[in-house]
Amino acid sequence: MSGLAVKVDQVAALRAVRRGQMPDPVAAAAIAELAGADGIIVHLRRDRRHIKDRDVRILRSMVQTKLVLEMASTSEMIGVALDIKPDLVTLVPEAREEFTSEGGLDLIVHRDDISETVATLQNSGIPVGLLVDPEPDQIKLTHGCNAGMIEIHTGAYCEAKTAQKRHQAFLNIVDAIKLSHKLKLSVKAGRGLYYKTIKAFGGIHEIDEFSIGHSIISRALMTGMRDAVEEMLRLIRAL
Repeated sequence: MSGLAVKVDQVAALRAVRRGQMPDPVAAAAIAELAGADGIIVHLRRDRRHIKDRDVRILRSMVQTKLVLEMASTSEMIGVALDIKPDLVTLVPEAREEFTSEGGLDLIVHRDDISETVATLQNSGIPVGLLVDPEPDQIKLTHGCNAGMIEIHTGAYCEAKTAQKRHQAFLNIVDAIKLSHKLKLSVKAGRGLYYKTIKAFGGIHEIDEFSIGHSIISRALMTGMRDAVEEMLRLIRAL
């Protein structure tokens, strides 16, 4: 059965609107765990626009499931990870103007840098995964970088404007999942998934975990955090 890791960055983004202390992503994470989430995800950006260092440190001390730190492959972030020691690091691309990662890592261009970061973190006992697009070359390079986990970027499927594009994007994702599993990578899927699109993944048992944030936080504004997480869990368990 696939698990669910909940990303709480959108709570921090709402907090940033008033530059205050509320709503608190740490409190949201605690409720998500109580609702049955299998992990908590935060993306500590270089500009600290949403999640702050203090959030990560508090989460490290209170998360009872697992804490996943998304980060760019930079010397500063490597230092943070070595200090915080999350349960998993997911390396992601990062552009200043984006709100969330709009695509996966380009390992054809950045393979050497990513491989070095993976080695540094894993030599310190921190498992590492890579966020990549559902492309065979990127998946093979993920395996070549010695990462133990791969997160397949599902954005092209979730954002497709036509049925034909959506179908092709989904087929690409399925092929990527199958290849990743064949290469003995732990497989996650995420980016843009919501309560309707998650249903398409029924029967794809190679997915170890879904990484979902925006749709859960959006639903939580209407129903509450616990109900939003529990509803997504029910859908995942029915796949």
